[in-house]
Amino acid sequence: MDVKTDRQSEQEQAAAARAADRTGERQAKIALLRKPGGIAEADEPSRVATRIDRLGRYYPDVRPVSPAAIAAGDPAAMTAAGAILERIVLTNDLLGVGYLEGGVAAAAAIGRVNIRNTQGRLVGYGTGSLVSPELLLTNHHVLPDAATAGFSVIEFDYQDGIDGLPRPVRAFALDPDRFFAADRALDFALVAVKATADELRPFGFNRLIGSEGKAIVGDFVTIVQHPGGGKKQVALRENRVVDVLENFLHYETDTEPGSSGSPVFNDQWEIVALHHASVPAAGRAEYGGFLNEGIRVSKLLKFLRAQAFTPAQQALLDRLATRPERALPAGNGGNGGGASPVLTLSMPFDIRLRAEPATGRIDPDYANREGYDPAFLPGHTVPLPGLSDALVPLAAINRQAAGEPRYVLPYHHFSVVMHKERRLAMLTAVNIDGRTSRSLRREADHWSLDPRIAVTEQIGEEIYRANPLDRGHLVRRLDPAWGATEAIAQLGNDDTFHFTNCSPQHKDFNQNKTTWAGLEDYVLNNADNHDLKVSVVTGPVLATDDDQYRGVQLPRQFWKVVAMVKKDGTLSATAYLLSQAELIEGLEAATEFNYGAYRTYQVPVHRIAELTGLSFGDLPVADPLAGLESTSAAQEIRTAADLVL
Repeated sequence: MDVKTDRQSEQEQAAAARAADRTGERQAKIALLRKPGGIAEADEPSRVATRIDRLGRYYPDVRPVSPAAIAAGDPAAMTAAGAILERIVLTNDLLGVGYLEGGVAAAAAIGRVNIRNTQGRLVGYGTGSLVSPELLLTNHHVLPDAATAGFSVIEFDYQDGIDGLPRPVRAFALDPDRFFAADRALDFALVAVKATADELRPFGFNRLIGSEGKAIVGDFVTIVQHPGGGKKQVALRENRVVDVLENFLHYETDTEPGSSGSPVFNDQWEIVALHHASVPAAGRAEYGGFLNEGIRVSKLLKFLRAQAFTPAQQALLDRLATRPERALPAGNGGNGGGASPVLTLSMPFDIRLRAEPATGRIDPDYANREGYDPAFLPGHTVPLPGLSDALVPLAAINRQAAGEPRYVLPYHHFSVVMHKERRLAMLTAVNIDGRTSRSLRREADHWSLDPRIAVTEQIGEEIYRANPLDRGHLVRRLDPAWGATEAIAQLGNDDTFHFTNCSPQHKDFNQNKTTWAGLEDYVLNNADNHDLKVSVVTGPVLATDDDQYRGVQLPRQFWKVVAMVKKDGTLSATAYLLSQAELIEGLEAATEFNYGAYRTYQVPVHRIAELTGLSFGDLPVADPLAGLESTSAAQEIRTAADLVL
């Protein structure tokens, strides 16, 4: 802003206090960044590992590095982490041209906020960015209340073109009556823009992503801004994150008054923070004695998820999870029907940024997953299995949970509950809709850690290297791949490639085509099934005497419980058990694996409850084997004819 307000001064004072309080820690981190490979030591091991995992979404050759090994200072892990981060983050400023293309698209959604008082008089400037098709994000000290927002204006394209001439400015009023949310402590304001979707579509928007791993100490950031209320400028990549606080990032960059409300981007053009203050910092002579502070995006989204909104406002807020779709500005023509959307800039020559459809990549915004639906089966409710009193404290907590129980990790069409000590799933639960299922082509596998739980509570890539162990899907890849469109089905397909949804399995166990792999298909398509729907709960048997391998106890048995509604409207629940005990026996010491038989059994649901400590509600009553006197009785399944449904 060109006129400093009491609100802005208050934010700067608070930022200066935080900067002073962190002087020692910050200087120690900067010293580490000067060491070869020191970037792997300059931040918390879990954050470093999560950052590397996230970079793997953009660089296919990047593989996860164990956070436990980083924390322990394991030389191989530190070397691997340092090499990845130095190659990608601390690059010598030679970046792919895609960096510039991404910047052009990101900058289009950023505009100058004209702050006006109740008399309509201009009192200052700020910067704001569209973060959904209708919502604009800026600072609280720029738009402190709905009344101020109602008199203020956002201007897009207040900048010079490539020919040096001013581009035509598009100005829009704001619409706080439709949506306005703000918080003084986090210094943000989110407000609707008074414009049609067609009017705003040419500018696109910069999606907010709640997942962690977007920036660590040593990362470079870029800020697109309107300094001093002037034309749009870019503080390019020579800007470094030097500290990560609970709610804030500290970074060095060139910003001026008027830059308040600017989005702070990483090299992948993900917004990592909302810039709000530039303050003097002791010991910062190497870049002018000033430090910049931004509010972490993940904390803004967490705050918004905790608020109550009207249904209409919530619908607008839900669109924060929408993927940006860049359209042609008015006057540049259409894009030919079914072609991918493009953004064409008004320049002496065309630069076209094509938005290719994403394939095989996990949706980075975890706020839009609904998870397993207990009411999925017509006329019946099948809740998630309950955890025993002994299991509840062992369940990993979802740090982004909006409700209870907080240990549930929702994905697209399925959910997972993790055992934080075994670092494997206690259970997975998926809804399968045979009517809208889609046979999607399998892309090259890329497994990801889940940022909602600690990286020390999930097994990553380290256990699968140089051995015959496979990453065995618990929820099968195509089980959640259903929906009204292929894009919806793809989201479910991709979500199965989380390490939370896999368990180490001997390759011959995982790849052999057994009756185990076809159980869901048979029950779905060939049984007396009403509405072609099935709910399946699956998991490993986490026995206390499971053998150790590379610090991980490998399950010897796996189970599943399948629920469906029969044509007469009654519920049927069947349970199955499979063992790979002979395949993994002696894995730690042996130079060759011992191969042996493994079998699929149908067992009473009560048997699974005994083995796991889980409770299955009314499902045991719906079990055709419920009448057996012994819960340990088992029926070996060799062919589909052996199934009792």
